[in-house]
Amino acid sequence: MGKHGLGELEHQTMLALLRLKDEAYTAPIAEELETRTGRRTTTAAVYIVLRRLEDKGLVESVLQDPGDEGGRDRRYFQVTELGIEQLRQARQAYTSLWEGLDTVLAKG
Repeated sequence: MGKHGLGELEHQTMLALLRLKDEAYTAPIAEELETRTGRRTTTAAVYIVLRRLEDKGLVESVLQDPGDEGGRDRRYFQVTELGIEQLRQARQAYTSLWEGLDTVLAKG
């Protein structure tokens, strides 16, 4: 999974970025995470994770003027090629770990 791996919230945040495409800024990311995981995540927590991912080179951001909408500039994020590769490696590792556990986890 790469040298440093991905934490759970980092992993989930990057997947949310891919889903949101051009609308990936902190508020919609937090909403997407809550919708998909059932776990409430504050925009402050998302912002911290995004900065950490940016420092690792896994995401990049651009500050955009809101234009006619008015208000403050928004920072939009997207996953880099390195980030995509980290997600591929993580998926492969998790798939390998899950292999053969369906019957064990189905018991209940």
